[in-house]
Amino acid sequence: MDNDLDTLATALYASTDDFLKGHPELAPWRPAVGLQPRITDAELVTVAVMQALLGFTSERRWLRHARVDLIEWFPHLPEQSGYNKRLRHLGETFQAVIAHLGQDTDLWADGIWIADSTPVECGRSRDTAHRSDLVGFAEYGYCASHSRWFWGLRLHLLCTPAGMPVSFALTGATADERTVLLGMLESMPARVGAGQVILADKNYFGKLFERDLAEGGIVLVRPTRQGERRRPGREFLKPLRQVIESINDTLKGQLDLEAHGGRTIAGVTVRVLQRILAMAAAIWHNQNTGQQPLRSLTAYDH
Repeated sequence: MDNDLDTLATALYASTDDFLKGHPELAPWRPAVGLQPRITDAELVTVAVMQALLGFTSERRWLRHARVDLIEWFPHLPEQSGYNKRLRHLGETFQAVIAHLGQDTDLWADGIWIADSTPVECGRSRDTAHRSDLVGFAEYGYCASHSRWFWGLRLHLLCTPAGMPVSFALTGATADERTVLLGMLESMPARVGAGQVILADKNYFGKLFERDLAEGGIVLVRPTRQGERRRPGREFLKPLRQVIESINDTLKGQLDLEAHGGRTIAGVTVRVLQRILAMAAAIWHNQNTGQQPLRSLTAYDH
């Protein structure tokens, strides 16, 4: 099977369409009386993934491009306002499709998961920090990896070493990573298997935190903090730390995570989900077509 954007889009549409037809409860609420959309949710999911993979951060520019190059595939593309509105109502659908793609691979059963968080900047000016619709959700935080302060949110990601998202959360910049991780694990639809290993950085510490993980059968591997007895698993941390940094770079460097352009909570959330879904779709397609490395987007970004 060819490994290009057309093939990925076709496979993604077919899989998403079948999945959503089997789960009609995932469709956004619509009034029983009135005009029905001419473009289906499965088509819109596919269009959104193609936008992210091709690097279009402007919805207007993307729709102008799509009306020229994709008109035979999607003859009923909405205007920019309609496209934006439809996407904002598809947040839960995006999350369900991400889980569906992950479970359609053998990556979901990986015995090792990696936990980390990364900044999602939402503005730089003082006026933005006081007048934005994100005030109260976005806040000032510090990114130790890049030694910088930022105003925005933080994306918490739990994924396999191949980069397939298992769970994720979007919070304020100062949210406690340990509390968020426990919440992510509790909200997962299936119980986490006993013996599941989670690799994390030194911020994921604390006796109560580790006890809660252990009660769920989860083994936490993290660096030894100053004053602690040497912890097991140290030899795995350095190479896998590079893996999570590479995954974050895929989201930010190739999928333009911090160029999301969202101005409201719903707008930022769905644009972050759009990037996560695009990465998950590429990994899913690469695995099903036997392509390596699994997280490579090279075949789909042109």
